[in-house]
Amino acid sequence: MTELNIRPDGAITVTSGDDVLTYTPYAVTTPDGQRIAHESRGGSLVGVWSAQVGDAFVEVSYLGDGPAGGELVMVVTLPGEPPRVALGALIAPEAPSADVPDSWPAAVDLALGLIADSTLDSGSKDEIESFHQRLLEVVHDL
Repeated sequence: MTELNIRPDGAITVTSGDDVLTYTPYAVTTPDGQRIAHESRGGSLVGVWSAQVGDAFVEVSYLGDGPAGGELVMVVTLPGEPPRVALGALIAPEAPSADVPDSWPAAVDLALGLIADSTLDSGSKDEIESFHQRLLEVVHDL
């Protein structure tokens, strides 16, 4: 049986037996110890990476730069369950009042399409939609 857990440090683990995949906002460590990160963060990931961990299908994507660049999104799909999404550092505690990279609202918009009802680490789909709107207001100086 595959387990999905959020550690006290915010990292998310997908565990099946001795296999453990660990997700953090900028890097993923695979069960065999490989580090997956966007190329802007010293990795080789440009778009998407996927793996099977037990009965979980795990996809890690780079949807575009957020506030710092190289943010990763993870989708975990278990049989018979809706996908579980982690947005990591793509979502900030508060939308900034200025200096929003043009790619950030676009990346959040793409992430919205992955969310059924809520995320593992960033709140509900409604909260993410509100955050997205605040980003667009800053970008378009509204």
